[in-house]
Amino acid sequence: MNRRFGQPPDPARRYTPRPGVYAVIDAGDGILATFQEEPRPELQLPGGGIDPGEAPLVALHREVMEETGYLIHAARRLGMFHRYTYMPEYDLFAQKLCHVYVARLGPRRGAPTEPGHTAVFLPWDVAAERLAVSGDRHFLRMAWGALRR
Repeated sequence: MNRRFGQPPDPARRYTPRPGVYAVIDAGDGILATFQEEPRPELQLPGGGIDPGEAPLVALHREVMEETGYLIHAARRLGMFHRYTYMPEYDLFAQKLCHVYVARLGPRRGAPTEPGHTAVFLPWDVAAERLAVSGDRHFLRMAWGALRR
């Protein structure tokens, strides 16, 4: 089932499809998230756009490494959601096609290489309240429930 989170699309505006991958990263008693400074300071699930010709799981591993400096393993797809938003860094109105995975935390390989990103560990309940994107919070709760069984 595909869900939509956030503001409904403006029927008078054209949105460019932007496929992306994001991860709920199980770190035991919490998750690994990323704090992004620009275009607005917020906590997010690590992830981002899938480059043309790139496989989704390859993109997921690349994005997590760039934004957190950590490796992940045992990635499993949870689902996807749509989000219509303006992306100021690209001056683009986008229909984000957000594919969400749950993964386990692997070793740290270094500092994040994506400018303006910081790796942040959050307890599950705090992340469920503080992640900026409502779709991220939805899938975090789904993963948290499945992992507690």
